Amino acid sequence: MKTEQDAYDSVVIGGGAAGLSGALALARSRRSVLVVDAGEPRNAAADGVHNYLGLEGTPPLDLLGRGIEEVRGYGGEVVQDRVVSAQSLASGFRLTLRKTGPVLARRLLVATGLIDDLPPVEGLAERWGRDVLHCPYCHGWEVRDQAIGVLGAGPMSIHQALLFRQLSANVTYLVHTGAEPNAEESRRLAARDIIVVRGRVESLDVTDDRLTGVALDDGLVMPLDALTVGAPFTPRLSGLEGIGLEMQDFTMGDTVLGAHLPVDAAGATAVEGVYAAGNVCDPHATVIGAAAAGLNAAAAINAELVSEDIRLAVAQRDVARG
Repeated sequence: MKTEQDAYDSVVIGGGAAGLSGALALARSRRSVLVVDAGEPRNAAADGVHNYLGLEGTPPLDLLGRGIEEVRGYGGEVVQDRVVSAQSLASGFRLTLRKTGPVLARRLLVATGLIDDLPPVEGLAERWGRDVLHCPYCHGWEVRDQAIGVLGAGPMSIHQALLFRQLSANVTYLVHTGAEPNAEESRRLAARDIIVVRGRVESLDVTDDRLTGVALDDGLVMPLDALTVGAPFTPRLSGLEGIGLEMQDFTMGDTVLGAHLPVDAAGATAVEGVYAAGNVCDPHATVIGAAAAGLNAAAAINAELVSEDIRLAVAQRDVARG
């Protein structure tokens, strides 16, 4: 670890696919880089990473473990810790880590991911990432041809039901607290043989550690093999309040789905010197997309540091020459 007086070229906050991919690119560019990861990956409960070419089905923790080894192999540092405060300085940033203490960084890459605001249904949180799912591209093949329920928990739940119908002929839209289908949506659901069940879902039925159905408030038990939930979400930015990052609504058309940290095409946030990648800024990004965004942001950080190093070298040379 560097001393408090010696700044890292970049500190990466978050050790998921986006953060480790960015750290790898920075380390390979001979930048001093520290990855700070709290050890709480969003997809830890999933059976595997999917649609990641060449690594299809790799368990998430295995992928991250390999990524950590690769970053360290190029001289990068990785610590399991948590940022508790952050401060902007004239020359960069000062972070205070819960266990490690203060560190300095010339640039920051925020790759902290999202927090899913899961609905308060008994047993749902415990099954999240297993047979309670959210993304047809991440988990759809694994539940193909099964009895799939779509919980009405957000403004895109009906759209989600129509997507999962591609994967199974046995799909049920559970209205729960979500939107009642309008006339056009009802026509579409009926045309695709998607059953609509009204009433609030009270709890999940689980037998031998497998989802077997959901219980509704009217006593009906709907047999299911999988339940999908499109829950609202918010970026993980705890500890970074001191540098001025601001969230914005994440929308699809006129519909607010959650919040995100806005960035430009290079991953730069509105705060000078702070970049972001992955689900914290792009909630739709799959693992492979998050990794690509991490590389993209790292390239922008390195280019910015190259320009800064040149300016400093020129100024130093001019002073030395009088």
